[in-house]
Amino acid sequence: EKFDIVKKWGINTYKCTKQLLSERFGRGSRTVDLELETQIELLRETKRKYESVLHLARALTAHLYSLVQTQHALGDAFADLSQKSPELQEEFGYNAETQKLLCKNGETLLGAVNFFVSSINTLVNKTMEDTLMTVKQYETARLEYDAYRTDLEELSMGPRDAGAVSRLDAAQSQFQSHKDKYEKLRADVAIKLKFLEENKV
Repeated sequence: EKFDIVKKWGINTYKCTKQLLSERFGRGSRTVDLELETQIELLRETKRKYESVLHLARALTAHLYSLVQTQHALGDAFADLSQKSPELQEEFGYNAETQKLLCKNGETLLGAVNFFVSSINTLVNKTMEDTLMTVKQYETARLEYDAYRTDLEELSMGPRDAGAVSRLDAAQSQFQSHKDKYEKLRADVAIKLKFLEENKV
């Protein structure tokens, strides 16, 4: 049983590698869904842009947090000075209140920015990543589909002796299995891209 699994894996790997090389050197044909390929490339580009926004938003959060902490410390220092400097009590008191108000507003803004960072992080690192994992499975299924399609086409053009007919039937069965897998994953990717667009909005 393990030998059969390794044998099937080896044959599949050989066919896919052969197909990949023939595509790269322009000798093999490749199944292309232009609309889906465009959407996938757009997703990859969008993910790169959102990762940049996420990086900047995290930097903003860190800077904002430092600013709020500094304002809080400054407010405390002014409050302390207003207690210890009667001649400037009113000015220090006013500055202490101003810093505390700025600190309160800064904490509100920090909460909003943290929510934004959390939402973008979920979108980029969970939702988009999940869709891209399905895309990788789809791309693998497309390569397998093309490899088995090419194999079937080569066998169809060969001689028709008894051994060739049985190999042709086996190739037809394998091709159909990979075609079904490819079409299922293509549909899955299309659905995930649609849901991702709704989720992004």
